[in-house]
Amino acid sequence: VGSLLRLGRGLTVRCGPGGPLEATRRPAQALPPRGLPCYSSGGAPRNSGPQGHGEIHRVPAQRRPSQFDKKILLWTGRFKSMEEIPPRIPPEMIVTARNKARVKACYIMIGLTIIACFAVIVSAKRAVEPHESLTSWNLAKKPKWREEAALAAQAKAK
Repeated sequence: VGSLLRLGRGLTVRCGPGGPLEATRRPAQALPPRGLPCYSSGGAPRNSGPQGHGEIHRVPAQRRPSQFDKKILLWTGRFKSMEEIPPRIPPEMIVTARNKARVKACYIMIGLTIIACFAVIVSAKRAVEPHESLTSWNLAKKPKWREEAALAAQAKAK
């Protein structure tokens, strides 16, 4: 029984009990995906024998939510009021609430964009009726700007 250390880019180091280090380069497909348990034989865990020092026991992590996290939990409907939120919450619950809030915000932005598009269409149709356009506005502004520039140049010359 030995241990396996991944150094990235397919480089692994195997160390046997009392044996020397052996560095090998293996393709990434040969190793199991990260985060999944690796069993020595048969693909199933061993139930007999004492548990070794290499096994990991997951304890559910809890964290204290911030005020922003509490608002997100309320907005996504996970809790009905601030008093219902416990002092410690699993991180997965906060991540799920943030994802739901992100999706809701995207839907709101999509809706506002569609409303803005219709508002621009309506305002453009109203501007067409009296034959107003951006080109006519710019042509009307340019002589005014030229007059203002000429007056400013005369004022500087004095």
